[in-house]
Amino acid sequence: MDSAGEGERTHHLRVLSHEMNFCVPAKRITSAQDLDTFQKTVAFRALVEFLHTLNDTVRGRSKSSVNPPSENVKSVLEMLNRLSGWVDMYPPVDQSSRFGNKAFRSWFAELSDNAAKMMEDLLPNELQEASSELATYWRDSFGNEVRIDYGSGHETNFAAWLCCLYRLGFFSASDRDALVLLVFDSYLQLMRKLQLTYMLEPAGSHGVWGLDDYHFLPFLFGSAQLIDHPDI
Repeated sequence: MDSAGEGERTHHLRVLSHEMNFCVPAKRITSAQDLDTFQKTVAFRALVEFLHTLNDTVRGRSKSSVNPPSENVKSVLEMLNRLSGWVDMYPPVDQSSRFGNKAFRSWFAELSDNAAKMMEDLLPNELQEASSELATYWRDSFGNEVRIDYGSGHETNFAAWLCCLYRLGFFSASDRDALVLLVFDSYLQLMRKLQLTYMLEPAGSHGVWGLDDYHFLPFLFGSAQLIDHPDI
C-alpha cells in the first residue's frame, strides 16, 4: 500500500492524547437502530481500520517471519499464558450435560477477580486511568460465565482491547505483525483450549451459514497470509 493509502487507512488509529476520560464500558447495542448508530461512530471506524491494518501487515507473511516481539507484546503473551495455566487449576467437573461444563465458571471467576490488577500491572503509570475500561474488554474476551458460551462477539472484545492499547500508544506500528502472528495466535490457542476443556456452547451460531461456530478473525488474517502463496 502506498503512503497516501496508509495514511488514509490509519487516520482513526493515531495515538490519542493521554488527557482523556475513561469509563467502564456498558452494553449499548440492543437493536438494529443502535447498531446503525454505532457504525457511524469514530470508535467503529477505528476498530475496522485497526483490523484492516493488521490484515495488511500479515499479507503473504508466515509466523516464522514475525519481527522480534517488543517487551509490551511479551507482557501480553505472558498474560495469556497465565490464563491458560488457570485451566489446569480448574479441571472439568462430572455432570450429566455434555456441553457447558460448570467448571468454566470457576475459571472465569479467577479471571474476573484478577482482571483489574492485570491491567494495572500491564500499563505504565501514565495510562493507569485506562485500567478499569480495559479490564472490561479483557474480561469479556473469553466467553460468558452464565451461559458458558463463546462466540465472535467475545472475539471482537479482544480485538477492541488490542485496538484500545494501540490507540493509547502501548503498542507501536512495529508491533502490528506480532499482534496477529503471536498475540492473536496465542489467544486463539487459549480459546481452543477453553472450548475443548469446558465444551463451551457456540454463542449465536449460524450453523452452515457461518464459517465457524466460534471465530471469524482467523479466516480474515489467514486469507491475507495466503495471498501470493507459491502453492496456491
